[in-house]
Amino acid sequence: MAHFSRLTDIVTCNLTEILDAAADPVQTLREILVEMDEGIAACRRTVRTSGNNHDRLAGEIHDHETQVSDWLQRAREALAAGDESGARDCVARKVELEGLIAALRPEMEAAAGTRRNMLRIQQALEARSADAQRRLALLIGTEQSVSEVPPPSMAIPVEQDTLRQQQIDEQLEQLKQQLKSC
Repeated sequence: MAHFSRLTDIVTCNLTEILDAAADPVQTLREILVEMDEGIAACRRTVRTSGNNHDRLAGEIHDHETQVSDWLQRAREALAAGDESGARDCVARKVELEGLIAALRPEMEAAAGTRRNMLRIQQALEARSADAQRRLALLIGTEQSVSEVPPPSMAIPVEQDTLRQQQIDEQLEQLKQQLKSC
């Protein structure tokens, strides 16, 4: 039975309400965790695809910018040689490429925005999954501390894990500073 129709449903769900209404909370949590894992996997695929699209478009834009410079240089050379018609053709190619670049930039920015948004959703899904795993452990009687709860089934990319660890370290340091000032 599907409990969620969209990834945002997982992020915004109230697990307590869902479990209170469930005939079998343990089975319901297990089903929810499967859906959460699927959602996290889908997020990771979208993050990867968006990142690849951004990188591909950035490379394409760079190549076209190089061509723009080349066509401009060719136009200068044609003018210096007295070939105004050839220079005009070179400038026409340059203008075409600039138009293409102008069209590709918003696509590249959209890919970067999609990646950032999906990374935020992924982080929220992983937090929800960790909460659901802790609840399941409590329900089946295998109480685990936060550090003992296994991570979601798919490995977290190193860069995200490092960023998360930095956030934890920074917040822990802030708490230490607050305790010192009290």
